[in-house]
Amino acid sequence: MTGNVLITSELGKRYGRIWALQDCTLELPAGRVAALVGPNGAGKTTLLKIVVGLLPSTTGSLLVLGEEATGRDPALLARIGYVAQETPLYRSFSVADMVSFGRHMNPRFDDTAMHDRLARLDIPLDRQCGRLSGGQQAQVALALALAKRPELLVLDEPVARLDPLARHEFLETLMEAVADTQLTVLLSSHLIADLEHVCDHLLLMMGGRLQLAGDIEPLLQSHRLLKGPRDVDTLPPGVVVVERRDSERQSQLLVRGDVPILDPRWDVAEIGLEQLVLGYLRQGVAPSRLRVRRGALEAAS
Repeated sequence: MTGNVLITSELGKRYGRIWALQDCTLELPAGRVAALVGPNGAGKTTLLKIVVGLLPSTTGSLLVLGEEATGRDPALLARIGYVAQETPLYRSFSVADMVSFGRHMNPRFDDTAMHDRLARLDIPLDRQCGRLSGGQQAQVALALALAKRPELLVLDEPVARLDPLARHEFLETLMEAVADTQLTVLLSSHLIADLEHVCDHLLLMMGGRLQLAGDIEPLLQSHRLLKGPRDVDTLPPGVVVVERRDSERQSQLLVRGDVPILDPRWDVAEIGLEQLVLGYLRQGVAPSRLRVRRGALEAAS
């Protein structure tokens, strides 16, 4: 599929008086591996559950794979793979039982690819799922989702409980699948260092709202880290301050803008994904609510 696999417009979910998700408008292009990041309670899981049909939205609209997602349409859900943090396997089932279950539940199930993937991972078919290691359980859940031959794969904190080696193996399996297909992935995780190695698109949420979205490389190129004396308080027009941190003598600023910083008092450095995400999370306010007025650094009211 070309174009956008996921489009939301003012999507919201309310529980009583509490909005778990509000005014969420985003587009996810086909073929991307998108990192969905944000603090606990940001609305990430709510968004993912609406996308995969586990929750109805309260407001807004949702298009998934070009189809209006208004309910649990079996034909649409067959094109979506989903792995939750709890790695939903029946603990009393053997791995072979889970494969059989997946085969009967999914019309496009790729039995050959499923068995090949399990063989490469050295996961025995006769082992009870409840007796597998956490990493093996996650791999079985991922293999089942991939065997659906989905066009969109949604992963909600799938590696949160895994040790570093198991996380690496899980993500390696995921990237092999992405390389072999036209799969689009939406991956929620707090482990930003892992995301930096596998993702090329970023969706950042705070307070139930989407705050930042785009391909990661252009986003990183449009942000810089500035360090300079604390008494330096001017920047070129068009440069937005995302975060400012002051020590006794020095200021450190995360800024956004394509305007060159020519003032020699500023030390200008490139940033990585973790610095970008943490800067927005610490600030806790969208950059659109910050501005530079008359050359002075000033937060909008």
